[in-house]
Amino acid sequence: MKARVHPRPLAAALLLLTAGWLPAQEIPEDLLEDEHIREEFGVNSFTAPSIRKIFEDLDRLRPLPYEKLKREVPGGTPKDRTKLALALGGLIADGFLVVESEKLLDLEQVGRALWKHAQVLGAGTRLSRHTKSLLEHSALGEWGALKGELAKTQKDVEAEMVLLRDVDAAHLISLGGWLRAFQIACVSSLEAYDPEKTRVLARVDIAEYFLGSLSTLEPQIFELPHIQQLATGLDELRALLDVPESKTFSEAEVRAMLTKVDALVAITDGKAPAPAAPAAPAAATAEN
Repeated sequence: MKARVHPRPLAAALLLLTAGWLPAQEIPEDLLEDEHIREEFGVNSFTAPSIRKIFEDLDRLRPLPYEKLKREVPGGTPKDRTKLALALGGLIADGFLVVESEKLLDLEQVGRALWKHAQVLGAGTRLSRHTKSLLEHSALGEWGALKGELAKTQKDVEAEMVLLRDVDAAHLISLGGWLRAFQIACVSSLEAYDPEKTRVLARVDIAEYFLGSLSTLEPQIFELPHIQQLATGLDELRALLDVPESKTFSEAEVRAMLTKVDALVAITDGKAPAPAAPAAPAAATAEN
C-alpha cells in the first residue's frame, strides 16, 4: 500500500439514503475506482474504496507468498446480513489474491462462493454474469481482464445495495475486502523482512475512513456485538498505523499489526469467539 496520504475533500461524494442526502466519509482518492466503472453501474451518488485499488498498492510486496496466504473457501453463507457483506468483501480480496498469484485452479471455487454470497445478499442475478466471465477469462489466462472483472463485481454488488437502500452493506463489503488485503500485506511484508517494504502498510487514512463509515451505520446495526468488536479493534489498529510518513515498521510492529488484523478478519469470517455474556449479579446473602 502507498505511503500515507492526506485525502482532499470529496465535496461531490454523497451517500444516497432514504431519509435524504448526507455527506459521505472522505475516501482516500487513490482508492477510488475509475469513473467509467462508477457510471456504468449507476453508483455516482455512492461509492466505496475499490478493493482492486487496494491491491494495486501491494506491488512492492510481490511475489505474494500464496501458500501462506490462501485459506479455505467457505462452503456456506452467514445468516446475519452484516456478516454476509463482510465475508463477501473478503472473498473479493481472495479473488484478487488468486489472480495476482495466477492460481487458475483456485479461482473457480472462489468465484462460485462469491456468487453464492451475492445471491443470498440480493445481488446474485447481477453477479451471475461476472462469475461466468471470471471462469472464461481464467480459462484463457487473461489475468488483466480478470482484475477488471473483479472490480466490476464489487461495483455491481455496490449498485444493487444502493437500489435496495442498503448502503450499510456496501460499506461492509469494502471493509471486509480491506481487512483481508491488509492481512495479506502484513504476511507478505514479513516474508524476507525488509523495513522498506513495510512503508506500504502506513495507511492510517484508510483505517480512519472505515472507522468513520462504521459510525454512520444504522444504530441497530452499529450496536451489534461483532460490529462493536470491529470498531474497537479497528481503532486499535489505527493507533498502530498512526506514524510519521517517513517511518518504517519494525518486524515486531508488523507482527503486532498482523495479530490485530487476524482477529478482525476472524470476526468478518464469523470465526471469532462471541463476546462473553455479562456475569449474572451475585445472589444476595440471606440475613441470619
